[in-house]
Amino acid sequence: MVSSVRTATIVAVKIVVQVKLLPSPEQAAALAATLHAVNTAASQVSAAAFGRFGLKGRVFDLRRACYGDLKAAGLGAQAAQHVIKRVVDAYTTLRGQIKAGRLGADGSPRRIKATSKPIVFRRDAAHTYDDRNLSWRVDARTVSIWTVQGRLKDVAFTGSPTQLRTLAEHRQGESDLLYRGGKWFLAATCDIPEKPLNGDPRDWIGVDRGIANLASTSDGVNHQGRGLERYRRSMARVRAELQAKGTRSAKRKLKNRARREARHATHINHAIAKTVVADAERTGRGIALEKLDGIGDRTRVPRHQRATHSSWPFRQLGEFLRYKALRAGVPVIEVDAHYTSQTCPRCGHRSRKNRPTRDDFSCAVCGLAGPADHIAAVNVQRRARTAWVLVNAPHATVSPSSPSGAVTSCKPGSSGPGR
Repeated sequence: MVSSVRTATIVAVKIVVQVKLLPSPEQAAALAATLHAVNTAASQVSAAAFGRFGLKGRVFDLRRACYGDLKAAGLGAQAAQHVIKRVVDAYTTLRGQIKAGRLGADGSPRRIKATSKPIVFRRDAAHTYDDRNLSWRVDARTVSIWTVQGRLKDVAFTGSPTQLRTLAEHRQGESDLLYRGGKWFLAATCDIPEKPLNGDPRDWIGVDRGIANLASTSDGVNHQGRGLERYRRSMARVRAELQAKGTRSAKRKLKNRARREARHATHINHAIAKTVVADAERTGRGIALEKLDGIGDRTRVPRHQRATHSSWPFRQLGEFLRYKALRAGVPVIEVDAHYTSQTCPRCGHRSRKNRPTRDDFSCAVCGLAGPADHIAAVNVQRRARTAWVLVNAPHATVSPSSPSGAVTSCKPGSSGPGR
């Protein structure tokens, strides 16, 4: 299936830049009091919304019902508006999860638990600010921010030179105040202008996402293999020891370690995506990914690899590749992933016997041999070449159910994928 190839011009790509605040003890106390106040208010608004409107409260309804009480409680006008909007967004997300079936079927215990009581906000949950109650001075590395104890001026922050440059040039819209691990952060939304899309790529870099190597390209480059596997085994041993203790302190350490592992995975995925996109931009090529929808149902892994297979955020890697490619003007295409590691890219023979082991490929007909991940990436590249030609042909598109890229007709005047 072909997707993610865009011919329409988009003005900018939205990214989030997170910087660390360096407040004084007095400023930190005011920020903490503010988060506690707005989240307590959000829980109260949530209870009122649930009692009056169930799961279907609207911004207009809640504003009319709760805005005066929020102002009387000492919240500023913009803070009250953001509290109401956060509550509506939370219930919108809950309705979306129910509609998508992520909370189980109607009548399931998990769904009943989620829908039988109002949403409660954590005391230190993030709160949203806009330019009316948060002012940035990037050159001085300070912000002026509203709190329940008055406006705090000259609150220092720090970040990398790249982050500061991005903030100065592209910050637009809202920012979130975060408290995590005893530290304060601001996450600012930035609109990064896209480069013109390369509508005529020289070729494609096929990318296969796997377990032994997180990403293998058709150029024969493997990203994060044995080193990362050792790290994950070490983290799994520590996690098992903490789980065996079962104490409150162990559970707290488990949460901290889970966040650390998630940050590590995000960092690795960013690094891989940055390298692949830079290579594609430098050589004038596009990026081809295998479509991962339903991969958990159609893949079988040994018992000892199931935790590894399900724990790494492969979809996040794909998302990072897409948005970095958009910023660089590199086209991205998705192709069907069926049998990419069992098909010989030279003679086309497809068989399970072509995979004598998980890591190796050896064609039973023509004898072509090599690492299975590299072979899969080459097949992804070949399918991208065919799909790109077909999707740009008039009145033709690629069938999503055909591994070989069969063509189906579109009605005259209709748009195929990527148009």
